[in-house]
Amino acid sequence: MNKTLFLKGKAKLYPLFIIFITSFLCTKAIAKESFSFIEERLITGIVLDASTKEPLEGATISLKKGSTNTISDKAGKFSISVLAEDGILVISHVAYATQEVIITSTTSNIEVLLEPASSEMGEVVVVGYGTQKQKDVTGAVTTLKSSEFNKGIINSPQQLLQGKVSGVNVTSATGEPGGALKITIRGPGSVRSGSSPLFVIDGLPLDNASTGGGDPLNAINPDDIESFDVLKDASATAIYGSRGANGVVIITTKKGKAGTSILTLNAGLGVSKLANKIPVFTADEFRREVPRAGGTLDDKGGNTDWQDLVTRTALTQNYNLTLSGGSKQLVYYASFGAQRQEGIIQNNSLDRYTGRFNATQKLLDDRLVVEANLSFANTKNVRPPITSIIGEALGNNPTYPAYDENGNPAVYQNVLNNPLIYFDLDKEVGTINRVIASISPSLTIIKGLVYKLNFGVDNSNGVRDVQALGSTSPPRDGRYENYQTHNRNTLIENYLTYSRTISSHTFSALAGYSYQKFFIQEKNFSINKIPIGGVEPIYNPGVGTELTLANNRPGGKATINEQQSLFGRVTYQYDSRYLATVNFRADGSTKFGENNKYGYFPSFSLGWRISEEAFLKNSSIVNSLKLRAGWGRTGNQEIEPKITQALFISTSGSYPLYSSGPYPVSYSYARFANPDLQWEVSEQTDLGLDFGFLNGDLSGTIDYFNKKSTNILLQVTPADPVQPALYVWTNEKDMIISNKGIELDLNYRKRINEHLGFGIGGNISFIKNVVKNSPYTIIPSGSAQGSGLTSATINGYINGQPIGTFFLPQFIGIGADSLNNYLDADGNGSFSNDKDRVVLGTGLPSRLYSFYGNFNFKGLDLAVNFNGVSGNKIYDNTANSIFYKAKIAKNTNTTAEATKYPNESNSNTAPVSSRFLKNGSYLRLNNVSLGYNLKTQSMSFLKWASSVRVSVTGQNLFVFTDYDGYDPEVNIDRNIESAVSYGIDYLSYPKARSVIFGLNVSF
Repeated sequence: MNKTLFLKGKAKLYPLFIIFITSFLCTKAIAKESFSFIEERLITGIVLDASTKEPLEGATISLKKGSTNTISDKAGKFSISVLAEDGILVISHVAYATQEVIITSTTSNIEVLLEPASSEMGEVVVVGYGTQKQKDVTGAVTTLKSSEFNKGIINSPQQLLQGKVSGVNVTSATGEPGGALKITIRGPGSVRSGSSPLFVIDGLPLDNASTGGGDPLNAINPDDIESFDVLKDASATAIYGSRGANGVVIITTKKGKAGTSILTLNAGLGVSKLANKIPVFTADEFRREVPRAGGTLDDKGGNTDWQDLVTRTALTQNYNLTLSGGSKQLVYYASFGAQRQEGIIQNNSLDRYTGRFNATQKLLDDRLVVEANLSFANTKNVRPPITSIIGEALGNNPTYPAYDENGNPAVYQNVLNNPLIYFDLDKEVGTINRVIASISPSLTIIKGLVYKLNFGVDNSNGVRDVQALGSTSPPRDGRYENYQTHNRNTLIENYLTYSRTISSHTFSALAGYSYQKFFIQEKNFSINKIPIGGVEPIYNPGVGTELTLANNRPGGKATINEQQSLFGRVTYQYDSRYLATVNFRADGSTKFGENNKYGYFPSFSLGWRISEEAFLKNSSIVNSLKLRAGWGRTGNQEIEPKITQALFISTSGSYPLYSSGPYPVSYSYARFANPDLQWEVSEQTDLGLDFGFLNGDLSGTIDYFNKKSTNILLQVTPADPVQPALYVWTNEKDMIISNKGIELDLNYRKRINEHLGFGIGGNISFIKNVVKNSPYTIIPSGSAQGSGLTSATINGYINGQPIGTFFLPQFIGIGADSLNNYLDADGNGSFSNDKDRVVLGTGLPSRLYSFYGNFNFKGLDLAVNFNGVSGNKIYDNTANSIFYKAKIAKNTNTTAEATKYPNESNSNTAPVSSRFLKNGSYLRLNNVSLGYNLKTQSMSFLKWASSVRVSVTGQNLFVFTDYDGYDPEVNIDRNIESAVSYGIDYLSYPKARSVIFGLNVSF
């Protein structure tokens, strides 16, 4: 079947896009021609920031007395048709003062310099339950606008952030479409309770649980996102209390603008290929190396590249249609998105359909403002058994033909598994339907006093079907498994905000109440012995013929978690120079014990706008200079529910309670109760400096932070010998996880003239993570996988070392006996696997960095983004399980790594050791984007379009690294009893190198 055309099968709705757009354009063109007898003329211009001379995209240009309007493009340029008479153009932009320009019969081109609101750097920052101007923020908050996002094939919003914000580490552990991304802010601070930040979308805090079985942000169309506001220090995140210890990422979606009516179509086509093959031996090399290793060559005469067979050139199609606009009283934004991404491994794909509608209505002389948000997403992920396929593609004998004489995948019973067979017999289909809805009316009671209600619901349903069809060759019965998840997150908040300015004193106060409820339900069932041929069980499970409680017992569980909170904030500033912010939140959660259900989380911060002092106010060099300092306490409640309660399990024994009859089944503790269990607590101090020099061309931020997490939540084995239990959850009050570091952001942007501009910049973060006062020698957190490696520990939490420290035997070569030789660390004359382990680095990078450059000339623009990490190691579990000499001697393919030591015995084993520990540092050319904005008014066939942009983007073009696996950006979850692991690679889905062609048209 030809899979290169998307206009087939489920994609038949795509011609509707073409029909709709064609009808719309024809209608608009006919309407315009119908009124061509009215003499019009064209006015062009550019909108710039008055301070930085940067072009302003998205400025609204409208005729004051009329309905004609347009918006400025990425280069700040616009064109608008007006009648041949005098008039007034109104130019407006978010966070800038609106400006009116008089036009006469001779006006043809204008330059508009917009001043930031209140003649200040008026960028608005979302800080939680409100907004502040950037100049007034006293916490460590970074805002990233849509124009600054990463470009390319974007599956999840986290990818837009990667490398863009200092102190934020985004790791895509897999190259699979729809794969989950891990994100940490200023380093991890927990062992078993998670380190992901809190995500807030349009005022609705999400549940970090696997929403419907997938990434909690996977259902959000990245094209709908207007900005990210990343709250990094405790003085900024304390307003979110028990959920703010790992930082907060606030996502604001796009909204309509008054006085406009805009329709935009984005279309993209991406082509992706395997970026980096693992250099296993070719068939000819294999024929040479097996005898050299002392093996007997099993040669079937083939020349098979198994990696080529299981991968492909993949296509990605992405379409987004948006309609926005409105009047002074009502603005709206509506969008529809469709994406189909093929994975570079055969039979792997992700389909996503999204819809969004936002509206803001003003009533009662603008005293009542009602904001409504509604979004829907459907995602469908089809995947074969990825790990098995990659393992076979790397290790299979390359002299074995992949196909038999009939052109079918060859079957080699009890010799090797042909990965092509998996594509015919096995698949997993995950489908998630998700609706997020919220309504937020706000009422101005008196001047300065506003009441706001925020009600939201996040509801998702996920179904995962795992199908293994029956077969005669290879012989197997077949099995079908079904997993269902239902998540519902309900929020209701009420809060009051009062703001007032008296002379040089400006203050605001916020007080509110929040209640949030999380319901999570899971169900599963299975059936065995699937008949060969006929209807697949994914469509009719009833075709299975074996259903027993022993093998197919249905399962399920449901939990309800509730949280209620009181929160408040007070801000004060004097004379726009001296700033202060105080936050407080009290949280109660059903996750914690009866004796400690509530936690209290205060913070305060101060700011000094030095540039507003008399000695700097009129400086021609220093435009802005602000010193910030803050302290705060936040909490972490990302743990399983009900763990404060006792858990019992039935045992195989019984107990004679009665003189006759059957004895009752006996029960024992699996988990002790702990009613004193309480929040993990994180205290953080931050000292920062924001600056802008040379008329704002050079700007940046430097921050020092010190974050200490205490009351660490651990699952431990109880010491009670009388009532033994498997485990109990407790707080280790003396244990500390510390993250200290320095962050630096630096940007230089220069507008040379109307047509030419450029920008360069970057950020770097230095983070030192240390575990202190742990009562255990090591808390194991990463286990190995593969034949003979199961349960072997790779890394863990060790006093005086970072999280994710590798604690391994140190391999020092091959000894005279042709076997492994390890360091005798304790010097007792003999090697012991447990006693002679040593600290050998960590999976956590100590340095994160990125840098960028952009250039624009007239309609042409170029942007380049690099990002990288250093100071971390990777444990190559793939090499540990496949690439060693005993494997090649037994006709399993390997890389040259396996034959590095000529004197090594082919019976030598490959236990966990530093032999497979490698440097994880890298520098990646993340994306390069080249675009051109067409001059639509000079092209008669495009005159109905206000802007047309074409672009080409290269993604993951190359990586500088010493790591010889598929990709150094990897982190397979190999946790031990929920202790999070870091820096382990095992048969990871390879990353792709992509080229994306884009078209953006606005009307």
